[in-house]
Amino acid sequence: MAKSKQTSVYFCQSCGFESAKWMGQCPGCHEWNTFVEEPVKKGDPGSASFRIASAAKSTSGGKMTADVTLLRDVQLTEGTRMSSGIGELDRVLGGGVMQGSLTLIGGDPGIGKSTLLLQVCRNMAGAGLKVLYVSGEESKAQIKMRADRIGEFTDSMNLLCETSLDTVAEVLREMKPDICVIDSIQTMYNEEVSSAPGSVSQVRESTQVLMQLAKVLGISVFIVGHVTKEGTVAGPRVLEHMVDTVLYFEGDRHASYRILRGVKNRFGSTNEIGVFEMRSEGLAEVMNPSEFLLDGRPLDASGCIVSCSVEGTRPILIEIQSLVCRSNLGVPRRQASGVDYNRVNLLMAVLEKRCGMHLGDCDAYVNLTGGMKITEPALDLAIVLAMVSSFRNQSISPEVCAFGEVGLSGEVRTVSLAAQRVSEAVRLGFKTIIVPASTQREAQKAAGKGIEIIGVSNVREACDRII
Repeated sequence: MAKSKQTSVYFCQSCGFESAKWMGQCPGCHEWNTFVEEPVKKGDPGSASFRIASAAKSTSGGKMTADVTLLRDVQLTEGTRMSSGIGELDRVLGGGVMQGSLTLIGGDPGIGKSTLLLQVCRNMAGAGLKVLYVSGEESKAQIKMRADRIGEFTDSMNLLCETSLDTVAEVLREMKPDICVIDSIQTMYNEEVSSAPGSVSQVRESTQVLMQLAKVLGISVFIVGHVTKEGTVAGPRVLEHMVDTVLYFEGDRHASYRILRGVKNRFGSTNEIGVFEMRSEGLAEVMNPSEFLLDGRPLDASGCIVSCSVEGTRPILIEIQSLVCRSNLGVPRRQASGVDYNRVNLLMAVLEKRCGMHLGDCDAYVNLTGGMKITEPALDLAIVLAMVSSFRNQSISPEVCAFGEVGLSGEVRTVSLAAQRVSEAVRLGFKTIIVPASTQREAQKAAGKGIEIIGVSNVREACDRII
């Protein structure tokens, strides 16, 4: 009987980079001292690769066969979707929870991942679906304490506190629930893998087993993933490629708002976001994020203006604040919160070159209120106007909204979905909207009568018209 060959490979604990030898710095993520040694068995009959290869072989002649189908013969069937009972989550998922899907939810500790999934379990158990909540981090009493704050649960809600993946798989095969939550994937332990729980091999193999169970049994599985200091899910990068959907919970754990963003979705768009507010009874949906983010803004202060960003199909109005003042330091301080720091420096250079404003000896601070993080270039024009307003110490009317991309020569370029942005601004009571000149006609048509649409072609013209 041939013995299986056992070798060792080295994995990066930050990004999952694989190497045949130990290295001090990871070539993938450039982190230091992150490589760990893990044994790998080749030709092990218990490995996933061996099982897949064995199942693909035919009994006649031992030749590999495959079911090849013509593309025109493939029949499209719409998968079964189930409502989670949370509209914002259904929006991000593309219309609901897909049957047999594998969804990964990541986020900082204490951000609300377990609370959100427990609310999903409550809603879906109340709809008559069989739910299994598997926890490897908390006891049943701890889960019960959180559940009592959320509300009443039906008898369709089941708990399992276990870290052995074999036990979890056996329970799933016997119960065959409609929904299963794994909290978290880093605590699951596969006995076929000799490394410790949370290691690269354990996370990869455990996810592979859960994916097979989800597809074969038709169970919708949610797995919670811890994140690194860079904000990505801890473990191998292949983990995000294996699952069907990847969701990230963003926001400050000490603030009340939370943003659920989809970065991968095989069943829908990846641009949608869901906005939640953390309350004592759990996470509450924010149906109107624009009104929520504009609440409490100053009405007569320099350096403040409202712009409109589009996340997926949803336009969101957000206030941009800027503070520009003379610096007493040899090197002026620049700081950006919620927007790209390098983008702010670029826009300041445009103001220096195209508008003749001397900002080289000024401290500059730019902030998006509400803790939002947006990289869309449509905010460029509003950031420029906010910095000019603060530099000149002249306030902008609170009824003004502006959006547009700014180029290196100071031109204001068009942005997508201008009509939707204008409609959102008009709905919240803005009377003057500054848009790129190329979209002025489209914006005026969407705004209707009584709304002033100002089309500008460069930043100098925008500053002269408003400030």
